[in-house]
Amino acid sequence: MKGKIIKGIAGFYYVDTGKEGVYTCKAKGIFRKLNVKPLVGDDVELSVLDEEAREGSVERIFPRKSTLIRPAVANIDQALILFAMQEPEPNLNLLDRFLIMMQQQALSCLICFNKSDLADREEQKRLENMYDLCGCRLIFTSARDGSGIRELKEALQGRTTAVAGPSGVGKSSLINLLQSGVRMETGSVSKKIARGRHTTRHSELIRMEEDTYIMDTPGFSSLALFSMEKEELRHFYPEFIPYEGTCRFQGCVHIHEPDCGVRQAVAAGKINAGRYDRYCLLYEELKGQKRY
Repeated sequence: MKGKIIKGIAGFYYVDTGKEGVYTCKAKGIFRKLNVKPLVGDDVELSVLDEEAREGSVERIFPRKSTLIRPAVANIDQALILFAMQEPEPNLNLLDRFLIMMQQQALSCLICFNKSDLADREEQKRLENMYDLCGCRLIFTSARDGSGIRELKEALQGRTTAVAGPSGVGKSSLINLLQSGVRMETGSVSKKIARGRHTTRHSELIRMEEDTYIMDTPGFSSLALFSMEKEELRHFYPEFIPYEGTCRFQGCVHIHEPDCGVRQAVAAGKINAGRYDRYCLLYEELKGQKRY
């Protein structure tokens, strides 16, 4: 029997087989010997051990078309990077890290700013100007009044999408609006630390409709860039590309070099200054990392 792993907890894998329902499975020992761990999103073959109890064993993992490292999930088509416009205010440094991480893993991204009802048009315009040239589609939603939900649904249609972002931005509330099969627990934002309480403790694949899935993932508030030299960072900023050919030096990293086309574009307002400033901070962070 074939199915898809929709959830994995403490060594148990919940496999959705469609009409036959969901089976609770353990993975065969051979996977441990091969150092292969089944992931949420894996398409698998299972054998039924107890039909009445809906228990089985994962016998085979079919080839993955994609694998994310964090969160550790498989067969994702795109990422939905979700932040709030207010309560909590968006950590744009973290947002930029998410975008880089997804590009490293060759995933297209949607950026969704939720809680648009708490912010004014001027703030929305500021975010639009900041990310207009980053190569990602921007969607503004409000789980409270329903604005933007139809546009978001259309962007997810026919794809498996990983939803990622810090806690407290309204992930669970949005997922509840996008589908009716699974009811996610929602949390509130702590006024003391201005962060959301974690309501998602594991990755779970949720079916919206046929061929359309969303992957809810545990919220996290920090993200380290991995497997990257500082000189590579510039390649993850699409807005730099039109100006790199005008730099005096080949391989210019756009920090202190003279006659840098990217820095000139920033000064002229053609590249968002906030995005560029955070690029410089990330460059210095990578510069300070020890290499072994």
